[in-house]
Amino acid sequence: MLKHFATRFLTRWGVSSLGLWVASGLLGPDRLSVGNTWVTVLGAGFFLALVNMALKPILVILSFPAIILSLGLFMLILNGFLILLVHWIYSTLYVKNLGVAIIAGIIVGLVNFLVSKVMEDI
Repeated sequence: MLKHFATRFLTRWGVSSLGLWVASGLLGPDRLSVGNTWVTVLGAGFFLALVNMALKPILVILSFPAIILSLGLFMLILNGFLILLVHWIYSTLYVKNLGVAIIAGIIVGLVNFLVSKVMEDI
């Protein structure tokens, strides 16, 4: 079970790092920046994966009524808030505001989806 958890966390870490890197490239350094080295990208991805595994399930349960009433759109705000939380924890990750964090959350989610589809085909 621990091996499964570790594999799952490492996968989330890698996908989160890749997603943040892609988002920073698309949004530009004035809106979202993960630093200049792969170490900072991996650090930001680590904290995002950690927050997503530890806090996101609790926040989804607590905000379930808002998610239902908004037909799931509140998840975009929740994902943006989690990216802002990582920005506050890991100061190397720069996020301009909640709007940029929401867009970054969408990009990270799309990267996660694409990587998952590619991994299914392997």
